[in-house]
Amino acid sequence: RGVLPVRPVRRGGPMREAILRKVRESADTKLRFFEENAEMLERCARDAAARFQSGARLFVMGNGGSACDAQHMAVEFQHPIVEKRKALPAMALTADSATLTAIGNDSDFSRVFAEQLDIMSRSGDIALGISTSGASTNVHRGLKRARELGLMTIGFSGRDGGRMNEVCDYSFVVKSWSIHRIQETHTTLLHLFWDLVQVAGGEDDVL
Repeated sequence: RGVLPVRPVRRGGPMREAILRKVRESADTKLRFFEENAEMLERCARDAAARFQSGARLFVMGNGGSACDAQHMAVEFQHPIVEKRKALPAMALTADSATLTAIGNDSDFSRVFAEQLDIMSRSGDIALGISTSGASTNVHRGLKRARELGLMTIGFSGRDGGRMNEVCDYSFVVKSWSIHRIQETHTTLLHLFWDLVQVAGGEDDVL
């Protein structure tokens, strides 16, 4: 059998141009978002920090890639990567597959987060929902229940925010129709949220 020749990668070709275009789009999306939301992010972080100091816990929820972001958020708080920063109680409601599938099978998948909050949360806690479209029924239902239970509610969404705006004390909407640009901005947002909560709680601003 003959060996197929390897085609050399041309410098400056269409793939390189696409890479740089997408990176610029990502950077521009994030810059626009944080220019519009910096003040609200500060208020949200200070509110959350005060609640943590009073014994609050953070519950995070999302689906698919946003479920991964929820777990990412929880571990940032529970196990800070910066030495000597304080660990804070946080839980991703996406992580327990047995509970998720039990509720989804016996009740309704739209209730998988609301029912967990019913059992585990208390007034004064914090609920954070992530949905790139803002239209995830179970996230909306979870945030709605969280508000009824007296929790502070935070939403990370995209597009126009969808139904998330109705149930969030702090609604952070990435005004893009690209799922990737929204998710990339959410990753930066969750890092900044964790960092600012720590700073508002008295930690040094070292990052």
